[in-house]
Amino acid sequence: MSRFDGRVAIVTGAASGIGKEIAHRFAAEGGIPVIADLNLDAANKAAAEIKSKGGDAFAVAMNVADEEQVEKAVGDVISRLGKIDVLVSNAGIQIVKPLVDFPFADWRKLLSIHLDGAFLTTRACLKHMYAANYGRVIYMGSVHSKEASKLKAPYVTAKHGLIGLAKVLAKEGAEHNVTANVVCPGFVRTPLVDKQIPEQARELGISEEQVIKTVMLKDTVDGEFTSTDDVADAVLYFAAAKSNAVTGQSLVVSHGWFMQ
Repeated sequence: MSRFDGRVAIVTGAASGIGKEIAHRFAAEGGIPVIADLNLDAANKAAAEIKSKGGDAFAVAMNVADEEQVEKAVGDVISRLGKIDVLVSNAGIQIVKPLVDFPFADWRKLLSIHLDGAFLTTRACLKHMYAANYGRVIYMGSVHSKEASKLKAPYVTAKHGLIGLAKVLAKEGAEHNVTANVVCPGFVRTPLVDKQIPEQARELGISEEQVIKTVMLKDTVDGEFTSTDDVADAVLYFAAAKSNAVTGQSLVVSHGWFMQ
């Protein structure tokens, strides 16, 4: 028997990058991932890929910062599959600028996707998890949940905030057998990170190679990027937990960039 036989997981931002890897891995172990993404075409394509490998999956359109859309998508999952066992709140964006002239609209946009999105998807799933007396909620944090980098004020703020949210849910959810944890990756070569390399090179006046070596990977133990597979390992560890023993925790997956 596989770890996730018959389990249903909503994975936000799962049409690409880390979210897509998590969905594929969950399906490979018998679970049914729901690919929730702003881009429905890409989400459908990701679900089709999983089905072509013999797994099960389906896609829903979801802007995680839109209350109505989140509630509708979660309702669609319930009417189709009857339950939600796991929520992986993974959708995110990055905007890189110095704090002194960071546009308020960009600040609000980033916080709304990372924090409002985590709150809205959690709240929508919780009533079903509580009714079933089972749930595993995993937030996608970052090494920036633990420390700061220049040019990333709202991102660092939001990622720190997810740890607070997970701790509250860990306490509130315990009596309903719902756990909440945060996975905190280092730099992973996804489109989100690839986009940052030239941006940071421009802002800092250095080459792209220097951004990778002296900014992104400087504090790792081996100069390596974290892989989507590494991150999925950690997410699935929390998703498979059999009890409340591991809850309210954050696990850093970063080649030693940040050590607790």
